[in-house]
Amino acid sequence: MTNQDAANHRASTLRHRLLRGGGALLCTAALLGTLVGSATPGAVVVKDEHFITAQTPGILDIEGGECFDDPADVPEAGGVVVLYRPCADTADNQSYGFAHAVDSAWDPAALSEFAWDACRQLFGQNWPGDQSSGLRFYPIMPTVETWADGDRDVMCVVYRYGGRLPGSMLPKW
Repeated sequence: MTNQDAANHRASTLRHRLLRGGGALLCTAALLGTLVGSATPGAVVVKDEHFITAQTPGILDIEGGECFDDPADVPEAGGVVVLYRPCADTADNQSYGFAHAVDSAWDPAALSEFAWDACRQLFGQNWPGDQSSGLRFYPIMPTVETWADGDRDVMCVVYRYGGRLPGSMLPKW
């Protein structure tokens, strides 16, 4: 092997190592990006009457005016639950009122309409005009199972679209 052949061989070997190492580096960077990306919130969560229901574990422990986080997997609790959080510690949601549906046959469409209308009215009373800037609301409704057990209460919840509540959002009258 001539000196030129040896130099070409070393250069070729070096290119392969760099490509292999660069590929590994790119794969590692992509993996880390995926892991970091999965640890940070992705798309904004859509909160509607199906987001949390009366059967979501932990929600029945939340009272009027209390704050809580979105449902999350809590292995110690045995699965996905809603956890109370002091409003001063920032939270995803805050209960701001309740509405009682009339006793009737189960009608999910009518219940949904009632829940949204009642929560909209309470929302407008608490945050009129510009005071509602950045805030949204959703109802937490009974399910067919809890309705059969006599549950007629709708919880109205306020949240900040795309972020956490910095404290209690309830007005200080």
